[in-house]
Amino acid sequence: MRQDAYQQSLDYLYSLEKFGMIFGLTQVERILNAIGNPHREIQAIHIGGTNGKGSTAAMMGSILQKEGYRVGVYTSPHLIRFTERIKVNGKEIEEEEVAALAEWMKKEIEAAGITPPFTFFDFTTAMALYYFKQKLVDLAVLEVGLGGRLDSTNVVDPLISIITNIAKDHEEYLGKSILKIAGEKTGIIKKGRPLITAATQPQVLRLFSKICKENGSPYFRVGKEFRYVRAEDGDFDYEGLNRKLWSIHLNLRGFHQVINATTALGAMEVLEDLGYRVSTDAMVDGLKEVDWPGRLEMVSFSPRVILDGAHNPAGALVLKESLEKEFQYQRLILLIGIMKDKDIQSMLDLLAPLADHIILTKPHTDRAAPPALLKKALGQNGKKAEIAEDLKQAVERGLSLAQKEDLLCITGSLYTVGEARAYFHPERRS
Repeated sequence: MRQDAYQQSLDYLYSLEKFGMIFGLTQVERILNAIGNPHREIQAIHIGGTNGKGSTAAMMGSILQKEGYRVGVYTSPHLIRFTERIKVNGKEIEEEEVAALAEWMKKEIEAAGITPPFTFFDFTTAMALYYFKQKLVDLAVLEVGLGGRLDSTNVVDPLISIITNIAKDHEEYLGKSILKIAGEKTGIIKKGRPLITAATQPQVLRLFSKICKENGSPYFRVGKEFRYVRAEDGDFDYEGLNRKLWSIHLNLRGFHQVINATTALGAMEVLEDLGYRVSTDAMVDGLKEVDWPGRLEMVSFSPRVILDGAHNPAGALVLKESLEKEFQYQRLILLIGIMKDKDIQSMLDLLAPLADHIILTKPHTDRAAPPALLKKALGQNGKKAEIAEDLKQAVERGLSLAQKEDLLCITGSLYTVGEARAYFHPERRS
């Protein structure tokens, strides 16, 4: 394949972003119909929630692969390469496959008389579902893009639905209140299909319980049917429906990942009840070896640099707690770039007081907030901040400031983390 064929396919896909976010299933269903409705032949696990969806998907994919299943995982956004979004048994879709599939799909869509507007996410979701059918996966783990009810992934009738947690994010699309946001996410609960959730708010849990009763859907909760106890070294014990596991080692940092891991283990037990065997060894080894970059990921040890895709206040709070409890450092240098449609003030209020020095920057996307806007939002904390408009220069500035006992934390958005990760792993650029 000529490299330009892949680039042309990416150019086409990204050209669809001009249509923005178009909520609803009509266009994705028409696209799927034009390519043979692959979603009807796939056994899916559907994961929604505000944070932790991708981590939970990665854990489940790792466990199921250890058990010997052929498993597809569809997540978004990507950090460095588009191909990260679509994986089978941990292997990314090949660039040649993206190019060939995009070209074929375009022809089928045009032949069916389907014309834009449809979105980047409509097209890539249909691409992932067709690819999983083509690769004969036993199970496909699908991460919701945004919300749930009207998200392109909600075309599937899954074996299990998972809602990791509920917090405020994307309020302009999902609603201003926690209950409205939760209501959008309940759209992935299907008739008779089990729901597993790690949500904690009483009003949200009441809503989930009500919707599950109306749908005849079994309802399971982390903290009730699935429980965990975390040790000081980060390992944890698990007790579920039929299993008790001790001293599980998780290959991801952060207390919040233990909650995600408990959710994944609970889902494995529910899958077993549906006829999919998952051994204790697969559970333990899958979590021990799971890989999910850009989440409290240490990418340099001298100086120490962590990347964390905290992109909303709930994520910033988790990062704050991790920085306070799980890392030792002399000084904290915070490098941050945030999207302009996020709750910038709340995120900076949580993270800025921890930092000894702050570098404000922005990734290469129109959605990024100008660093000057971030500095204004810092208030008094602005005295310890500087601006580096170019993210590469910001990373180099952070590295020049960090001494051996310091910690450089790069965060604020997965776009920021993705560009920074490409700096530390240039060989992984597409």
